[in-house]
Amino acid sequence: MNNVAVLGAGVLGAQIAFCTAHAGFNVVSWDISDEALAAAKTRFEGIAQQYNAEMPEATDQAVADALNRITLTTDLEEAAKRADLVIEAVPENIDIKRDVWSKVGAAAPEHTIFATNTSTLLPSSFADACGYPERFLALHFANHIWIQNTAEVMPHAGTRPELVDQVAAFAEQIKMVPIRLRKEQPGYVLNTLLVPFLQAGQYLFANGVADPADIDMNWRNSTGAPSGPFQIMDRVGLRTVLAVRKSHGAPSQPWEETFVKFLEDKIAEGKTGAEAGEGFYRYDDNGRIIG
Repeated sequence: MNNVAVLGAGVLGAQIAFCTAHAGFNVVSWDISDEALAAAKTRFEGIAQQYNAEMPEATDQAVADALNRITLTTDLEEAAKRADLVIEAVPENIDIKRDVWSKVGAAAPEHTIFATNTSTLLPSSFADACGYPERFLALHFANHIWIQNTAEVMPHAGTRPELVDQVAAFAEQIKMVPIRLRKEQPGYVLNTLLVPFLQAGQYLFANGVADPADIDMNWRNSTGAPSGPFQIMDRVGLRTVLAVRKSHGAPSQPWEETFVKFLEDKIAEGKTGAEAGEGFYRYDDNGRIIG
């Protein structure tokens, strides 16, 4: 593999694109509009600064070279037509994903491997959209991927078996730790463990039991974990938290309605998490909690 297309230049898509470029691959980063690409350019610059500060082996030259290997485009056909691997990180909406993959499948070369970073959907539910379900699988990253560098490789029943090894090898090349799943599992390994934990925090807050800061402090102090559920949700981004919450269907409990309304209000105010400078917490320019 030499050429990688990353579809969606949001929080996680930008991280995937940057780390892939830093590993020496040519990367095309696609998003839907010039406005989205302008935001992506700023996001890439922020990621580069953060990577340089947090990774001991990082150099100014290597980071600059990585940025130079990223091409931004709103042309989906252009993004796909030379790709050896396409990684999709568009919103968690199956209609959006199917539409994107139908266009990618028509434009990509016959050897291209298709990978989705979906957090909540099964690859088998939309693998056919690209027209080549045998070349389709999931490649799922955690947030802050150069530190939490897990990459879950999950085939569906129709995926060619050798592609799991090829994608796992790619993950190692971009300094991830590949975890091979034997079969489809909603939420992979990570989110199967993480989502109930986050929902427990949501329940405690929305049901009036305790405030986010106290819930997080309790978890950190009692377990030695570095972050509590609300710190994690701020890093993931409240849009993603809301999408996951809604993927489970309409709220069935009053606390669920309260929490969804809280998220919707925060998002409407632009307080979408750590990247925006405020979510459950307020952050300084270096991403440190200040209130």
